[in-house]
Amino acid sequence: MPIVAQSTETTDWVSRFADEVIEESERRAPGKPVVVASGLSPSGPIHLGNLREVMTPHLVADEIRRRGHTVRHLISWDDYDRYRKVPNGVAGIDDSWAEHIGKPLTSVPAPAGSAYPNWAEHFKAAMTEALAELGVEYDGISQTEQYTAGTYREQVLFAMKHRGDIDAILEQYRTKKAPAKKQQGQKPVDEAELEAAEGSGAAAEDDGSSTSGYYPYKPYCGQCEKDLTTVTSYDDTTTELSYTCSSCGFAETVLLSEFNRGKLVWKVDWPMRWAYEGVIFEPSGVDHSSPGSSFQVGGQIVGIFGGEQPIGPMYAFVGISGMAKMSSSKGGVPTASDALQIMEPQLLRWLYARRRPNQSFKIAFDQEIQRLYDEWDKLAGKVADGSVLPADAAAYSRAVGTAAGELPPTARPMAYRTLASVADITAGAEDQTLRILSELDPENPLTSLDEVRPRLDKAETWINTQVPAEERTVVREEADVELLKSLDDQGRESLRLLLDGLEANWSLDGLTHLVYGVPKVQAGFPADATAKELPAEIKVAQRTFFALLYHLLVGRDTGPRLPTLLLAVGQDRVRKLLSA
Repeated sequence: MPIVAQSTETTDWVSRFADEVIEESERRAPGKPVVVASGLSPSGPIHLGNLREVMTPHLVADEIRRRGHTVRHLISWDDYDRYRKVPNGVAGIDDSWAEHIGKPLTSVPAPAGSAYPNWAEHFKAAMTEALAELGVEYDGISQTEQYTAGTYREQVLFAMKHRGDIDAILEQYRTKKAPAKKQQGQKPVDEAELEAAEGSGAAAEDDGSSTSGYYPYKPYCGQCEKDLTTVTSYDDTTTELSYTCSSCGFAETVLLSEFNRGKLVWKVDWPMRWAYEGVIFEPSGVDHSSPGSSFQVGGQIVGIFGGEQPIGPMYAFVGISGMAKMSSSKGGVPTASDALQIMEPQLLRWLYARRRPNQSFKIAFDQEIQRLYDEWDKLAGKVADGSVLPADAAAYSRAVGTAAGELPPTARPMAYRTLASVADITAGAEDQTLRILSELDPENPLTSLDEVRPRLDKAETWINTQVPAEERTVVREEADVELLKSLDDQGRESLRLLLDGLEANWSLDGLTHLVYGVPKVQAGFPADATAKELPAEIKVAQRTFFALLYHLLVGRDTGPRLPTLLLAVGQDRVRKLLSA
C-alpha cells in the first residue's frame, strides 16, 4: 500500500485534530458522516491566505478518510454576500463597477472579457481549478442558490421569531469599547468580518437593526437589487415584512414565508449554517477569533438554532516573499492558481501541511523558491532512505497525495534551480533544453522532456514571470577580448586548466568538481582536497575565479550555477568565449 493511502501516526497537528474531530463527531452525530467546513467569498481574487481556510480542514478530513471514516468537506461559496467595493488593480474593471456596490456578488457583472456570467463565478473559477490540481475533495455550496431556492426558509423564519434572543447576545458586544488600534503587522479583518464590524452599533445596517427594532434579516431591494434596505415592520404570525430602500426609494411589503431575495446578516448566517449542516470542524482566521467577532458571537447564537459551535483552530496569515499581507479586496494579490503556475501542487500542499495553523509562513515567488525546492527534495531523499523524522514523514505523506491516491508526480524530479537555470539560458528552446539536461548525467541521460514535467514547466514559468529582465541570463555572443588580454598569468592559467578539463568532465558532477578544483590545483593542492585540508584563502581564490568566468560568459558578477551554465553554453562556445 503506498504511503499516501495509509493513516499516519499521531505525530503532527493534523493527526491530533483528526482524533478530536472523530471523537466529537461520534458524540454529536454518531453513525453519520463527519462534517468539516470552509467558507470562501468570491469578492475578488481568492488569495493564498484564503487557501488556508480550505487546506486546514482538507488535511484533517483527508486524515479521517485514511482511517476509514466517511467525511464531507463543505466549501460554502459566500456568493450571496454584498459587493462591498471595487477592488484595485483587477484587470477588466474600472470605477464604473461602483454602481453595483450593495448587490449580491452573483448579480454583479464579471470583469470585462470574462467568460463567466457574473462576478462571483469569475473569481470562483480559478480557485475551483486550483483545488482540483491540489487534490482537494469537497462539496461546494452556493449561498445564492441556497437562499434563492428557499433552502433556509425555516431557519430564516426561526431567526426572525427569535430575534429578541439574538439581539440580546449581540447587545453584549455593542456596548463594549471599540477595540484598540491594531499593531503593525497584525492581519486585517476579512470581507465578512468587515461587514460584521460595520454592523456592531445599535442602529447599524449589517447588524440588522432599524429604527423600529432589531431584525436579523436583510432583503435585497426588488428594484435596484442592493441591500441598502431597512426592515420597517414584521409580523410573526403572517410573516408579513415591510422594507424601504435608501438607495432608490423603493418600498414593498412581502410575505417572508414566500420571499427568497435576501439573507440573514453575517453574524447570524454563519452559526445558522453550523447548525443546519452539523459542522464539527471549521477553522477561523485571527480576524474572526477576537472578542466580539463572528466566531465568538456565533458560538452563542448557534445554540438558538439548536446547534453547537464547531471545534477548530485559529489560523495565522500567509505571506508572500517580498510582499505585504494579502487582501482579497485588492487586485494583483497572488492566488493559488498563481502559485501553481510556478510550483508543483505537492510543494504547495507541503507548505500548508508542515506548519501548525497558528503559525504564519511565507510562500516564495522570488529566489527563495529555489531554496524551498532544495528543502523539499532533501526531504524526499530522507523519506526514500528511511532517515526521515516521523512528523516530517507525515507532512510529506500529506503533500504527495490524499486518501484517494498520489498526485501526479514529476517522473524525474531534477533540481528546480537547475531546471530554472536551463530554461533561463535557453529561453525555452526545447531542443537545447533536452541537450543540456541529457548531459547532466551521461550515465543515465534524459531521453524526453516529459520525464521532467511538470516541474520543468513550473520552473520555466517562474523564470518568465517572476525574474526581472535585468536578472535574466544572456550569454555573450563574442569573447570579451579586452578582459582576456588584461589577465595576469594566474588568470590565464586558471582558464587553461578549466578548458583542458572540459571534455573529460562534461557532466554536472564532473564540471562541479572541475570549477571548484582549478583554484585548489593552482594553489598546489589536489583537486579533491576537502575544505578542512585547505587554507581560508582558497575560498577567496574560488570566488575570484567564479567572478571571472561569469564576466567572460554572461557579462555579470554572478549567474546560474557555473556547472549548469557551462553545460548550457556548450563546449565549443565555452572555448570560444574563454580563449584569447
